[in-house]
Amino acid sequence: QVQLVESGGGLVQTGGSLNLSCAASGRTFSMNGMGWFRQVPGKEREFVASIRWSGSTTHYGDSVKGRFTISRDNAKNTLYLQMNSLKPEDTAAYFCVATRRTLFFQQWLDDRNYDSWGQGTQVTVSS
Repeated sequence: QVQLVESGGGLVQTGGSLNLSCAASGRTFSMNGMGWFRQVPGKEREFVASIRWSGSTTHYGDSVKGRFTISRDNAKNTLYLQMNSLKPEDTAAYFCVATRRTLFFQQWLDDRNYDSWGQGTQVTVSS
């Protein structure tokens, strides 16, 4: 099992930036990929971004392309999400996820393909 702990959320004005971090511990050698989902109460969970643990393959949700960047530091077992040009509609709880599976294409977008989840960090963008 992999344990995930997010940090870096907070309150920011429209157009501002935040950098989320996710520290992984436990059986990290079993991870094949990591990513971020977000959720607003009463709405479906939304895919934000993902990255393979080895290599450079990344995927982004349409609503964040060009504004968010996912990256990782394998030596520190840490995942990052740099969020720029934030909008009020980016307000949500952001969850770090990890998977042992080898995923391709649309599989990255399906939250059922992820084995481990963090507790979430709240991001609030004021207008």
